[in-house]
Amino acid sequence: MERLFKVFLNPQILSILILDIIFLIFSTIAFVLSLKIYLKWDFNSTKQSQYILEKKSFLAAVIIKYIFILKLPLFLFFIYTLDLLSNSIIGAMCGAGVIDAVSFGISLFVLKIANMFLFGFWLIIHYEDLKYSNLVFTKLKFTYFILLYFLFITELILEIIMFNSIDISKMVSCCGTLYSSSSTTMMSILFNIDSHIILYIFYFIYLLNLIFYKLKNAFLFSISNILFIPISIISLIVFFSPYIYQLPTHNCPFCILQKDYFYMGYFIYIILFIGTFYGISNVILKLLNNNENKYFDISIIFISLYVFILSAYPIHYYINNNVWLN
Repeated sequence: MERLFKVFLNPQILSILILDIIFLIFSTIAFVLSLKIYLKWDFNSTKQSQYILEKKSFLAAVIIKYIFILKLPLFLFFIYTLDLLSNSIIGAMCGAGVIDAVSFGISLFVLKIANMFLFGFWLIIHYEDLKYSNLVFTKLKFTYFILLYFLFITELILEIIMFNSIDISKMVSCCGTLYSSSSTTMMSILFNIDSHIILYIFYFIYLLNLIFYKLKNAFLFSISNILFIPISIISLIVFFSPYIYQLPTHNCPFCILQKDYFYMGYFIYIILFIGTFYGISNVILKLLNNNENKYFDISIIFISLYVFILSAYPIHYYINNNVWLN
């Protein structure tokens, strides 16, 4: 209990926890409404209960939409808070050390990213549903939210437990240890692979994105975008990050979020999220019988921007120093 009060004294964590409680209340309201829609929805019914249910569906949709809208900046604030906490934890140099302070830190981080994608996909279905006067996808989208609710609640609970479990007196590993061949994590395996092989895979998958973009094949384009997410992060850690830091042994994906690097990491990760999100969303439109190709252009523009920015770092370093770091 004493540790919990110490957590509450941190204004950033307190802000996040207050928003978590608000999210919990409103998402539960949307969940209850979604259950009613799942059990009783019948658009062809002329009963008063169906009319009331339709009005409730719009209320639930507004709640879910604004949860997603607030989740995006809150996720960035969560990362910023982790970075601030690193100043108070022995051994931590950035958010990586704070995440490593609890056993499920990485799992929570991955869950947060996954939930952002899943909430975004819900919005895709929602906006498609509004195009039809008979609200053909209403039951589908609220059934989807019922499943999404449990993932979201899991995220909120893990986040609260994480902040309450962090022991600032306990030494943690710094990012230099976590992201190196000497670490005991799965990441160490990647550092034993030739970084150029990872680089070739990175550009190969990007090339596949370009090909499937030209073909306007929604399914293959979505698959290549899904593959592009992990290989982009891996190549950033293993190959590109030393050029960003201009240090051959610095492979942290979190330090680029700091002021010393002009907060460039936020921009890099945002464009990666936008590009891959819209790339994957194309297959959702196809599954909803929408043959529009409106998301292809947005996706390839942001993915290409991501590739261009990362590629510019080693090129710029080589031009200035006439040598490669790896």
